[in-house]
Amino acid sequence: MVKLYYHTGACSLAPHIALEWIGEPYETMEVEFGDKEYLKVNTAGAVPALDTGEGWVLTQAAAVLRFLARRFPQAGIAAGDSPRDEAEADRWSSFLTGDLHPAFFPVFSPNRYTSAREKEAFDDVREAGKALVRRKFDILNAHLAGRRHMVGDKRSYLDAYVFPMERWGASMLEDGLSKYPNVRKHHDMMAADEGVKRALAAEGA
Repeated sequence: MVKLYYHTGACSLAPHIALEWIGEPYETMEVEFGDKEYLKVNTAGAVPALDTGEGWVLTQAAAVLRFLARRFPQAGIAAGDSPRDEAEADRWSSFLTGDLHPAFFPVFSPNRYTSAREKEAFDDVREAGKALVRRKFDILNAHLAGRRHMVGDKRSYLDAYVFPMERWGASMLEDGLSKYPNVRKHHDMMAADEGVKRALAAEGA
């Protein structure tokens, strides 16, 4: 049985959703960042981490999601089988990992991006981070125009992956997702999904 280590509010919600969609038994453990016991599982201290039940642990959300899709093909959450499908999945997974997710870091932890300690400096960093988030949401919003799902014509692990970031945008941008109607539509579709509801309820989110 696989075991997911997660932190409420983090991107580890994505594999939690994927596990609900898969429908096979699994375990979870909520962890705190920097916890000494958790550092024995993942020396980076980040979430998610997935104990595969096979004597090894996998980290990094994108890798965990793709592994789950391949390990449980009957769940149908892979992003297609053709070379183009896989390339598109890799493209958008890389965008979420390398562009959209990091854009939120200055918003979450502005103290990491300035040597100043004054509140005004932190506020400036947050605003710069929000501006970057908005630019990334512009890209995502354009991609989702006329689409129900991130790739292809059915749900995939990429829909689970983007959802936590949509939630961050909805809660942390002053105007929420109002300027990104396609992103908001995707967010609302995901929020109405029964598997998503179960994962959120389990995390108390």
